[in-house]
Amino acid sequence: MKKTLIPALALLPLPALADVPNVVTDIPAVHSLTAQVMGDLGSPAVLLEQGGNAHNYQMKPSQAAALQNADLVIWLGPEMTPWLERAIDGVSLKGAQLELLDAPGTHLQDFDGHAHMHAPAEEAQDHEAHEEDHDEHGEADHDDHDHVHEGLDPHAWLTPENAETWLGVIAQELSAADPEHAAIYAANAATAQEALRALDAQITAELAPVAQKPFVTFHAAYGYFASHYGLNVAGAVNLGDATAPGAAHLAELRDQFAAQHIVCAFPEAQHDPKQIDALLEGTSVKRGGTLDPSGSALPYGPELYAALMTGLADTLRDCLSE
Repeated sequence: MKKTLIPALALLPLPALADVPNVVTDIPAVHSLTAQVMGDLGSPAVLLEQGGNAHNYQMKPSQAAALQNADLVIWLGPEMTPWLERAIDGVSLKGAQLELLDAPGTHLQDFDGHAHMHAPAEEAQDHEAHEEDHDEHGEADHDDHDHVHEGLDPHAWLTPENAETWLGVIAQELSAADPEHAAIYAANAATAQEALRALDAQITAELAPVAQKPFVTFHAAYGYFASHYGLNVAGAVNLGDATAPGAAHLAELRDQFAAQHIVCAFPEAQHDPKQIDALLEGTSVKRGGTLDPSGSALPYGPELYAALMTGLADTLRDCLSE
């Protein structure tokens, strides 16, 4: 089936029922979860265009205008999309913000796999969407390479555990902004959560036969996915923000190939696979299919999150099971 690419501007909020909030999201996965909760009531916007890099993106003036007029901005936070923090700081934002990495019940982990969690939602019923100031992040300016592969790993959407939590949090925030449709948001979130649990069970069964087979990825984005499904990511060619590695890091990876019996190395959408190819030259490590952790190469919409997770699972299984 032919895939139709949808410009980001085509995904700006559409006129819907009265008083349904205009919602802007940062990356495709967050847009997909939000669209599932909004359902037929309205269409959220997404800022990252198809094929864009989630770590460093330049917004268009029309997107800045949509951001300024948003009733609610739902984004991961400056740890993942610092370009959006700068954009928010540069406009007179009229609406509220929801930073999902700070949402109650979110399970977070460091790049080294050390886990920690925000307070459960039931213990934070008064948690509100963030307003335009960022006091908790204000002690230092962020740039497009703030998250490297140490400290907090912001790729937290790649575990269904967080996606399920966020569906509920998004429904709560939408209900606060639009009480008239609160029951619909809650029902949509519950339906999406049920479907997500079924998807999780399917992926768990699919990946069980290749669990613990060591592999290398293009950049350090897959810790949550690997932790949840018991996979063995032995290393990454690039750092957490997809910046280029040094010669010493590449030499270390090549040493790991033999020492750890690496099975596959995976390139990534939006990035030149030449580094992977050069790394594999002269080794027995297989080149896997292309991974797309942000989903920006997929058709945007409510179905994207399931397609993203299924695509990762299928690509990993296909190479690791050979």
